[in-house]
Amino acid sequence: METLKTVDAETLLTTLLPSTRFIVDRLLPQGLHILAGAPKIGKSWWALWLCLCVSKGESVWGFQTHQGTVLYLCLEDSYSRIQNRLFQLTEDAPSTLHFANMSDSIGTGLENQIEEFVQKHPKTTLIVIDTLQKVRKHTSDSNPYANDYRDIAVLKTLADKYHIAILLIHHLRKMNDTDPMNMISGTTGISGATDSNFVLKPDKRGSSQAILYCTGRDIEYQELTLEFDTKHYVWNLLSKSENGQSSAPDPFLMILSAFLCELNCFDGTATELSRLWEQKTGKQIDPSALSKKLAKYKSGLARAGIHCSSSRTRESRQIHIHCDGSDACDG
Repeated sequence: METLKTVDAETLLTTLLPSTRFIVDRLLPQGLHILAGAPKIGKSWWALWLCLCVSKGESVWGFQTHQGTVLYLCLEDSYSRIQNRLFQLTEDAPSTLHFANMSDSIGTGLENQIEEFVQKHPKTTLIVIDTLQKVRKHTSDSNPYANDYRDIAVLKTLADKYHIAILLIHHLRKMNDTDPMNMISGTTGISGATDSNFVLKPDKRGSSQAILYCTGRDIEYQELTLEFDTKHYVWNLLSKSENGQSSAPDPFLMILSAFLCELNCFDGTATELSRLWEQKTGKQIDPSALSKKLAKYKSGLARAGIHCSSSRTRESRQIHIHCDGSDACDG
C-alpha cells in the first residue's frame, strides 16, 4: 500500500500552481466537456467552426482563442462530407487542423490513439469527438451510472494529463426539462464527471434560433442566444446573458500589478520580494502574505502579462516573475 500524499493548507496557499489553461477565454478551458443537442440541430457545424477558429487563432463570438493544433474525430461523417462542409465555411483551412473518421473505442485503443497524436503534435490544444456514442463499447453492465462515469473518467484523465480540452458531441433526451442540463442523454455519471456542459436547445421547433446553455467548474454560467446562418453555415451570436455579476477590480491586484510591472522581472525569495515591496510602496508586508497574494491573483496577473512561478532549492523556495516584453532579468 502506498503512503497517502498530502499537502497542508499553509503550503497550498503559498504555492504558485499553474493557472487553468483556456483554449477559448471564458468559454472553453482545459478539461473534458460535453456539447449536447437534438439530432440535426447543427452541433457538427458548430464543432467544425470551433475547430477552425482554434486552429487559426480566430475569436469565437468575441471570446479570444489560443491557437493550437486541433484534432476532429468526425466519426459519423465521410471525408467527402467534411470536405464539402469545409468549403462552405472557408477556403483557407490550416494544416494544424486534423481529421479522422475512424477510431478505436474507449478501453480498446482510443486512449493510445489520442496519446500518440498529442505526442506527435505537442501543440495540440483541442480534440473534438463527434459523437461520444461512437467511441463507447456496448455493455451489459447492470450499473449504467458506473459505466458512464468510467468511460468519461478515462477521457478526463487524458485531458488533464496533457492540459488540453476534449469536447464530446452528445445527444439530448426527448423528454423536456426546466433544467437543460437534465436533458443530457445518459445518467448523471456523464454530466457530473465532465468539467463543463454545453446544451444547444432550439428556441422552438423549426426555428433557426437556439440557446447555448453553458455551465462548468471553471466558467461562469452563461446563456448565449444564437442563430444559424443558412447561407454561411455558422452559428452567429445574437445576445448573451450571464447569471453571475462581474465584480469590480480588486484594488490590491491593481497595486500589485503596477509594482511587478515596475520590477519587470524578479528571481529570489519571498523575503527579498517583500523588502522590494517596502522600498517601492513604503508599506510592510509579511513574506508569507505576499506569497499568498501572488498565488491568489496569479490568473489576474497573467491576463496583465505578468507571469509568476516558483521552484525550491535546498535552502529556500524561489519566486520567479517575468513580464511580457522583458528581455533579461538581473534578479
